Amino acid sequence: MKKFVAVMAFGTAALIVLEGVGLFGVDSVALAAQTQGEWRWYAGTLGGDKYSPLGQINARNVKRLHIAWVAPAAPSEVLHGKAPPMGTNFEFTPLMVNGLLYMRSDAGPVVAMDAATGKVVWVDAKAMGHGRSRGVSYWTDGKDARIFALDGSDLVALNAKTGERYPDFGDNGRVDLKVYADPRPNSPVGGFTWSSFPLVVGDIVVIAGVAELDEDAASKLPAGVKPALDAPSDIRGYDVRSGKIVWTYHVIPRSGEWGYDTWLNHSADVNGLGGAWSWLTADEKLGYVYVPTEEPSNDFYGGHRPGNDEPTNSVLCLDAKTGQRVWSFQTVHHAIWDIDNPTAPILTDITVDGRRIRAVVQLTKQGFAFVLDRVTGKPVWPIVERPVPKGDVPGEWYSPTQPFPTKPPPLDLQQLTPDEVIDFTPALHQQAMDVLKPYDLAPIYTPASLDHEIVMLPGTTGSANWPGGAFDPDTGMLYVPVLRNAVRTMMIQPKHSRFAYDRKGEGSLLNTNVELPYNGLNPNKPLAAGEPGRLPITKPPYGSVVAVDLDKGDIAWKIANGDGPRYHPLLKALDLPPLGTPSRAAPLATKTLLFIGEGQDGPGGGSRIPTWGGGKMFRALDKKTGKVIWQMELPGGTSGGPITYMDHGRQYIVVTVGWHDMPSELVALTLQ
Repeated sequence: MKKFVAVMAFGTAALIVLEGVGLFGVDSVALAAQTQGEWRWYAGTLGGDKYSPLGQINARNVKRLHIAWVAPAAPSEVLHGKAPPMGTNFEFTPLMVNGLLYMRSDAGPVVAMDAATGKVVWVDAKAMGHGRSRGVSYWTDGKDARIFALDGSDLVALNAKTGERYPDFGDNGRVDLKVYADPRPNSPVGGFTWSSFPLVVGDIVVIAGVAELDEDAASKLPAGVKPALDAPSDIRGYDVRSGKIVWTYHVIPRSGEWGYDTWLNHSADVNGLGGAWSWLTADEKLGYVYVPTEEPSNDFYGGHRPGNDEPTNSVLCLDAKTGQRVWSFQTVHHAIWDIDNPTAPILTDITVDGRRIRAVVQLTKQGFAFVLDRVTGKPVWPIVERPVPKGDVPGEWYSPTQPFPTKPPPLDLQQLTPDEVIDFTPALHQQAMDVLKPYDLAPIYTPASLDHEIVMLPGTTGSANWPGGAFDPDTGMLYVPVLRNAVRTMMIQPKHSRFAYDRKGEGSLLNTNVELPYNGLNPNKPLAAGEPGRLPITKPPYGSVVAVDLDKGDIAWKIANGDGPRYHPLLKALDLPPLGTPSRAAPLATKTLLFIGEGQDGPGGGSRIPTWGGGKMFRALDKKTGKVIWQMELPGGTSGGPITYMDHGRQYIVVTVGWHDMPSELVALTLQ
């Protein structure tokens, strides 16, 4: 059965395109591209599986991998004499089509590079270069080929061969995403951001970013119009050729729309956000797009939005041609923990109890994998509502239950207990317990309190986060990198805020003042000046790769990803195994191997790696066991997802790397 699935998986994306010709007008060009070994979509396919059928690089020869070329993420052609940006945490994954790599450079403009050399072929000369995003999208009808990208708050379409903008697309080549076709009167939009990128499904470009309220305009609304707390982040579809808006879906529903009654007291009328900061996936055969919606405002207080607030914090399935809701499944009711859905739903075909299922998997910060039928939205295995704690914040509305998948089991710890506190030595364990005395070690879904700080595990950066997982049809496995990151938090009444309550702030138990201070245990052996001296307060692994058998709903194996702090002065004499590097890492599954780095130490929430913690290694793992077969230290830590492709008969692996003291780069590996 596995062999059959593997053979079929080689053409999965192409098969979808061929069967969807009548619906979306896509021809066999996509099939030819898939079989030629391109990387035409952000995650290999529209379904987001991060899998490639290529196998020229395998377990026997992977030790011959070497660096073929290195290219700056901000090439000189886009810098105009300026110095390249340093330590930017450039989280980009390029595409490869017809021998060209496409990326949005670290300086902003989209760049096309030769896939065999990394040399620049063209640059979007009209780009303003504002903001950053993690990807771009490619579209072709067999005659025309376009790259779609964000340039600040603009959607732009570029000729894939030349980089020229299309003057008949939007307003002279740009669509201003701050402009809404049906704006809500009390929510003037002053900005639009998105850390991800447009998704092209058939002839529709789907946008799902974050709208920003124009507070100055909101303060000048006519008498009797109550300003919204935030602007709603709608999902929108645009015509791929003209840039004209085709449809709008209101994630914050309006009166009469589905979900409005889950916002009690008409609270949907004044609330905002709720779109998606992560990227989207699609099933082109079904014509459906899958949106991992985020929390409405704000992340830790929802007294102004009583009710479950659907379809925020949901897997939202829309018809790509019309924008109509097909189904949705809420993963968190009335979210008040900053645990919005962080990564794209992964589309997989699995066999459960002999029944073939077209599935979708939503990974979460809580360490859950919600596995649903992607046609109907029904759970593949039971998802049960369990009672959860109630909080003490005045005016807050608390959901009495939350959904818990019965399969697969949680991918990592979901509460810090004394049994899970660091215990490499008795002294370390005792100091950790002393550090934790002021805090409540709360179970999952415990609301933050006004009276005391609680410890959340997983923290707000996950368990799983935006890099997502990789599904391998050869093994039926879903490979998920997870991060063990506890945080402390509590509620306060903020000054000069439009919210009655908000969080006091978070302190990561990985690398801030609630960790274990080194000098407190070893005053006679101080570390070198400037070197971090703290240790995580939890037991390892601090970064892991988890393999989930999606046919059975079981965890097959779990390994520490990287050394982590095993060589810290307090630990190096203990001869410990790898402890796991605490950073975000993205996987790549191929026909033969699983590739993964350790993440990056840059700013913007990505910093999890102290100087003693490693972070620059790139590895090939055995897919069946997780055993490390090969590893290489790269110039920096992996900050984007790796891709693979064939060019002139050679298989390449390309990944974005960076570090706090270097400009970001693209590194290409191939066999010697």
